[in-house]
Amino acid sequence: MSYLRFVAVGDSQTEGLGDGDEVSGYRGWADRLADHLAVCSPDVHYANLAVRGRLAAQIRAQQVAPALALKPDLVSVMAGMNDMTRPGGDPAVVAGEVEEMIRAFTGVGATVLTFTFPNIAEIAPMARRFLPRILDFNDRLRHASRRHGAVVVDTFPYPVSTDARLWSRDRLHAAPLGHERIAAAAAHALGLPGSDLTWAGELPPLRRPNALLRTGAEVRWAAAFLGPWALRRIRGRSTGDGRTAKRPALLPVIPPG
Repeated sequence: MSYLRFVAVGDSQTEGLGDGDEVSGYRGWADRLADHLAVCSPDVHYANLAVRGRLAAQIRAQQVAPALALKPDLVSVMAGMNDMTRPGGDPAVVAGEVEEMIRAFTGVGATVLTFTFPNIAEIAPMARRFLPRILDFNDRLRHASRRHGAVVVDTFPYPVSTDARLWSRDRLHAAPLGHERIAAAAAHALGLPGSDLTWAGELPPLRRPNALLRTGAEVRWAAAFLGPWALRRIRGRSTGDGRTAKRPALLPVIPPG
């Protein structure tokens, strides 16, 4: 199937953080998937309504109506990680918000692409306490997607999804290679021509650092990223405060040369 109107909704991962910077702009997996789509359908148009820091309920309230107004035939919905890593995050409530988004988009005939989350305990060991929530959310998302005929990009079972080389230094956002792999996984889930399971291939092994080095790395990560993140939560602030979507209109896709 070819798609001509692709709209992405979500938070920082879909906005593209970790794949670019504030000066050059962010690319991200959704931009990369749009490039895949353009190979199959040169006339494809793409909009990205995602804004960093948004919770699932905020994405539903702020992005679904504008997305529907664009009359998409393909919509990606990646939401919930910000909720799952907050105190009191309830997988049932968050999955319910995501299901309502899926329902809204499939209800107008769009193909919907959804995503499970990877094993956060392997990416950031200090965040392992959130893993039961992630497992619960992923299971609910799979069931919701089956109920509504959405396409699930299920990266959780693949070890490469937690390879440190796919993640940026903050361990919250994918690195360029990670965004590339997510886009390839999405293309494969959609059955786009030229896509296959090579996205799941493991990278050459790395020498595992000793326990002392691992502990030091965790401490530095907590000081540089976990601490500031927690402080924002306490103050009720978000990295997305005052920000708007980077690509709110459907525009032609010009693949990088």
